[in-house]
Amino acid sequence: MTVVSNSITLANPVKYLRGVGPQRAATLEERGITTVGELLSYLPFRYEDRIRFTPIAELVPGQVHTVLAEVTSAGGTVRFMRGRRSIFHVTVHDASGQLHVRFFHGSYLEGRLKAGQRLVLHGKVEFDPYYPTRREMVNPQIELTGGEQAPADSTEVGRIVPIYEAIGSISSRMLRRIIYSVLLHFDSHIPDALPAGIRERLRLPSRREALLFAHFPPQQERIELLNSFRSPAQVRLIFEEFFYYQLALALRRMREHRERGITMSVREARIRDALKRILPFKPTAAQKRVLAEIVADLERDYPMRRLLEGDVGSGKTIVALEAATIVIENGYQVALMAPTEILAAQHYLSARRIFAPVGYGVELIVSGRKRATKDAALERVENGAAHFVVGTHALIENPVSFKRLGLVIVDEQHRFGVLQRMRLIEKGASPHVLVMTATPIPRTLALTLYGDLDISVIDELPPGRSPVETRWSAGESLSGVWEFLRREIARGRQAYVIYPVIEESKQELKAATAEYERLAKSVFPTLRVGLLHGRLKNDDKDAIMDRFRRGDIQILVATTVIEVGVDVPNATMMVIEHADRFGLAQLHQLRGRIGRGTEKSYCILIASQAVGGEARERLETMVATSNGFEIAERDLKQRGPGEFFGTRQHGDAAFRVAQPLRDHELLDLARREAFALAQDQERANDVIAKLESFSPAWRKRYQLASVG
Repeated sequence: MTVVSNSITLANPVKYLRGVGPQRAATLEERGITTVGELLSYLPFRYEDRIRFTPIAELVPGQVHTVLAEVTSAGGTVRFMRGRRSIFHVTVHDASGQLHVRFFHGSYLEGRLKAGQRLVLHGKVEFDPYYPTRREMVNPQIELTGGEQAPADSTEVGRIVPIYEAIGSISSRMLRRIIYSVLLHFDSHIPDALPAGIRERLRLPSRREALLFAHFPPQQERIELLNSFRSPAQVRLIFEEFFYYQLALALRRMREHRERGITMSVREARIRDALKRILPFKPTAAQKRVLAEIVADLERDYPMRRLLEGDVGSGKTIVALEAATIVIENGYQVALMAPTEILAAQHYLSARRIFAPVGYGVELIVSGRKRATKDAALERVENGAAHFVVGTHALIENPVSFKRLGLVIVDEQHRFGVLQRMRLIEKGASPHVLVMTATPIPRTLALTLYGDLDISVIDELPPGRSPVETRWSAGESLSGVWEFLRREIARGRQAYVIYPVIEESKQELKAATAEYERLAKSVFPTLRVGLLHGRLKNDDKDAIMDRFRRGDIQILVATTVIEVGVDVPNATMMVIEHADRFGLAQLHQLRGRIGRGTEKSYCILIASQAVGGEARERLETMVATSNGFEIAERDLKQRGPGEFFGTRQHGDAAFRVAQPLRDHELLDLARREAFALAQDQERANDVIAKLESFSPAWRKRYQLASVG
């Protein structure tokens, strides 16, 4: 597009732009967009070729098409299906023919689509299952382009059109018009912090060229290249997001390596003897390799920052306890922070059992304990009598004071915020840090979320473990499932039955409390059935889990409160009702509660065989594989990193255009370039200074991201 020099600059507030105003400015501000610079960083997520629309007569079923058409007659009609679900039907036409269109939950379109209304439809064309000779689109992307008296403007047709994600009530069409107006009156100055040498060597366009191109590509650009985010402009913008983020991580690592840490002695005979005494079994080759990496870290004169990654049941905890043994034998304390009280209690009981031969003092700090018990535990932590301290977020509350903290272990790190980890570290003088996760993370995402940590992976299960056999059964088969469960109990085994909600709701889902009553009274009246969910008091939860571990409870009815950390080797069966309502990683974590002994274990997923879409993919994946890394890859492709980890902890690591899975090659390239530049402190600081001068948003996205 032609840019006309005028008065708009990157620093201009968006509220004064044409077409914005106070109300829309407030909506944009909620998304972090307050200036023109931030607005121009909000990029299209898709492009449509509206130079060459497909005539309706030439639509090919099974293919995706873009159509420019008009609404026929008086517009659509709303029909209500079973359960009061609304389906909006409308017929559109162009000079070549007519097309039927259906929108599920589309009653909001009634009254908006009137005869003569011009619109662009983008979606997959199929044959109508009720009228096999009729072609239709179902739930296409739709954009109104003006009515009979209001023809589409130059941002909507006759070009490659950028499609933006709507922001509240601000539609893609409105965003496109606002940005187009900005660029028509823009002063064209866009500063660039990416070093010229890197730009030239990698043949990347300037930031100005990339942004202008990304918003309104020239007509000759290939639409396939744009929608795969591989045009030169998009590659430049993806690279810069990765580069700045990785540069911040590189600088943080360099600062930490200059920080004076605690050098641990690890070769002494008493330490080797203590390690032999705590080991309950012969470690796997993977566990030995990972422990060697941790030992090398502990011997250095700067603090360890390491991520210990392994699938459920791979033996991460014993490796962490071996590291703790080395630290305790050096005269320091160890703190382990877990996300839930159930998981903290599990670690506490395991540590007491494993450390019994060496006599270490083990304490549990959780908010639910009695005041006198907690005060006594806090005193032992402060005077050093407690060598290994397990807790929840209660560990970072002010009353907890360590005498000599040497190692911080954070379990299931993605459930904690970065600042929570830092607050626990600050309770010691540069302690070593070991972060553990049972959520397998593909390398590309680990480099993004944990780029300031060295990574160790335990990639094999302890000997004697057999894979859990997973089956998918329909609700109609439950009687057979319950009979199979009875046979397992008769063999002396135990089982879990999992439900998605605690109490009955309007969602028509079976609830744990009601099903517990039914199962205990009607289905398994002669067996000992227990109930566990998150609303129970802490003492009650502890008592129930203790009874289940001892075998007093044979069948434990539960919600996802048992998702992580519960370890009962005698439990060999799990039934998950409404399995299609759970996420893939969540299902894998739940399944990880069984198969922890040497006996064959079974996981039965209960869901309708007619379930489709992503839910069907999740269930089929669970049946097909027990490999956590493969499951994590598929889960990430379905949900994306933000939902996979939750945005609360990792909001600073969110990218506007880059996607670590799709763009892993650019991530690797950007990381190499960033870490190389970080070696030249002066040039690296110059880049950071330029970034910070652009706007507070840049400082937040890249500098604060370096925390972790």
